[in-house]
Amino acid sequence: MYFLWYLLIGLVAGWLANLIVKGSGSGLIVNLIVGLIGGLLGGWLVSLFGWLPMGTVGTLLTSLLGAIVLLLIVSLFTTGKPAKG
Repeated sequence: MYFLWYLLIGLVAGWLANLIVKGSGSGLIVNLIVGLIGGLLGGWLVSLFGWLPMGTVGTLLTSLLGAIVLLLIVSLFTTGKPAKG
């Protein structure tokens, strides 16, 4: 059951990050992948500050932070200029 919950949180985080960085979503699979990888990246980033995300909102915010950072890094290498955001 937790696996499905993390997939849903990753999907929402990826979708929100795409809206923030690019202004539109990128499709179900891409949003899911961005959100899941963003969750890992966000968890690592907040652990550097000694924070521990608690609950659904904390997990979503952590995944969103990581997904935004991931999309900004990818945009630097794909377009040669930072994404609008």
